[in-house]
Amino acid sequence: MGMKKREIWRLIYLLFLGQIVSFCLAVTSFTSSLIADLGADAPLTQSFFTYLSLSLVYGSILLCRCRKLLVPWYWYVGLAFVDIQANFLVVKAYQYTSITSVTLLDSWTIPWVMILTWIVLKTRYCVWQIIAAGICVVGLVFVLISDAGVSGGGGGSRPLLGNALVIAGTLCCAMSNVAGEYCVKKKDRVESVAMLGVFGALLSMLQISIFEKKSLEEVKWTPTMISLFAGFAAASFLFYTIVPFVLKMSGATLFNLSLLTSDMWAVLIRVFFYHQQVDWLYYLAFGVVAIGLIIYSLNEHNLHFTTTFENDQAIVIYERLTQENPEEANDAVLSA
Repeated sequence: MGMKKREIWRLIYLLFLGQIVSFCLAVTSFTSSLIADLGADAPLTQSFFTYLSLSLVYGSILLCRCRKLLVPWYWYVGLAFVDIQANFLVVKAYQYTSITSVTLLDSWTIPWVMILTWIVLKTRYCVWQIIAAGICVVGLVFVLISDAGVSGGGGGSRPLLGNALVIAGTLCCAMSNVAGEYCVKKKDRVESVAMLGVFGALLSMLQISIFEKKSLEEVKWTPTMISLFAGFAAASFLFYTIVPFVLKMSGATLFNLSLLTSDMWAVLIRVFFYHQQVDWLYYLAFGVVAIGLIIYSLNEHNLHFTTTFENDQAIVIYERLTQENPEEANDAVLSA
C-alpha cells in the first residue's frame, strides 16, 4: 500500500514538472509571437541567449567537477546543432502563422519521438499507445485544414509555410529529445545540459554571423524588445533545466504529451491578449488531441515493461519500476 502511495505521488510530481515545462513553453511562444509582431526577425539570437545562460550556469558546475566527459564532445556538437535548428524553425514560423497553430503543430513531435525511440532506444509501445498518438495526429490535421482557409483561416501572413516550418522543427526537436533522454538516463544530466549550452552558444554565434547579421541590425532595441528577449531566455532556461528530470523519470514520449497542455495557454493568449477570433476547428483539434493524451496516459504503465536500452540490466530495471522505489530505479538507470 505504501509503495502504491509512493507511485501515486511520483506520478503527481512528474505531472507537476510536466506542467511547469508546458507553462514555460507557452511563455516562450507568447514572447516569440510578440517579438514577431514588433517586426523583429532574429530567431537565432533568441536562442543564443538561452544557450549562453545554460553554458554559464551548468558549465560552471561541470568545471568544478574536474572530470572527463562521459559522452564524446562531437556528439554534443550534433545534439546542439539539431536543437538549434529546431528552435530556429519553430520561432521562424511565428513570422508566418498564428501562435495557436505553432503550439498545436508542435505536437507533431510526438509521432516523431515514438518512431525514433522505437528505432534508437528500442522502446516498444502497446497498441493503445500507438492509437493514442494517431488520434493526436488526427487532431492536428484539423489545424492544417483551418489554416488552409477551408473554414475561415487561422491567422498569419503565410500560414501554410509557417505550418511546414513547425513540422520540420518538430522532427529536429524529436531528435534532440531522444538524444537527451539517452544522455540523462545513461550518462549525466548536468553534463548534457552544460555541453548543450556551450556548443549551442558557439554554433548560434556562427549562424548569426552568417545568416542573421543584417536582420539583427534592423531590430529596434526598445525596453519592450529587450524585456521580451529576456523573458524568452528566462523561460527557455527554466525549460531546459526541468526537461532532464522529466526525461529521466519517464521518457521523451510522455514528456512531449505533457506539453500538449501549452495549447490551452496559446488559445487563451490569442483570445484575451490579441482579441482575435479562434476558428471552431481549433477547439475540435484540441479536444481530439486531449482524448489522445488521456488514452496514452491510461496505458503509459505498459511502457515501463517494454522499454529497453540495449542491455539486459536496463530491461530488468524498467520491469521493476512498479515494484521498487522509483528513485532507486532511476538512479540505477543513470549509472547503468
